Amino acid sequence: MHLQDYIDHTLLSPTATVADIKELCREAIQYQFKAVCVHGCHVTTAKEELKGTLVKLAAVVGFPLGAMSTEAKIFEARDCVEKGANEVDMVINIGWLKSGLNEQARDEIFQVKKELGQKTLKVILENCFLSDQEIKKACHLAVSAGADFVKTSTGFGSGGATFKDVELMKEAVGNKALIKASGGIRDRETALKYIEMGVARIGTSSGPKLIEESSKSDL
Repeated sequence: MHLQDYIDHTLLSPTATVADIKELCREAIQYQFKAVCVHGCHVTTAKEELKGTLVKLAAVVGFPLGAMSTEAKIFEARDCVEKGANEVDMVINIGWLKSGLNEQARDEIFQVKKELGQKTLKVILENCFLSDQEIKKACHLAVSAGADFVKTSTGFGSGGATFKDVELMKEAVGNKALIKASGGIRDRETALKYIEMGVARIGTSSGPKLIEESSKSDL
């Protein structure tokens, strides 16, 4: 198991500059991370920086609130893919979910996935705002709509990934979708624990630090 194979190297700060995005991509190439994750406005820059490498390019959609219209999310996903994104991390409509508007929430995911085709869709649940039952319901809706991943958090809510939430998500999706843990994962021990639990991706802005900690532990 190579930790770098699980890391989505992430920079979603509103103050991130073009130079910051280029540095993010250089680090992703250097450490051989699985992907970088950026806002839509930075997709073109990231695509150019990652050209000729195996690092995937993920863009966030409906971020971080999930409360945009379905049409806006579809357009945003299409735009990101046309500009070079391989993957989309989309925030579920949290308000719809909590209102019991399950079919509307599911249909939105379905439509975005339809727009992406074979490209990867990760649905961000923002678990800090959900009850256990709502987390399970969100997972079931995402799976039935064709999502490839369910993801714990945006990193902008009141809390990030937790082991308990990942257990709930794993139980809910089984082998029908993969899981991405993100939000507050800043040390190697925590990242490895999530991987042991079955997580397929780790979203973090601390990727280089995690790898350097790994290297030191091998000395």
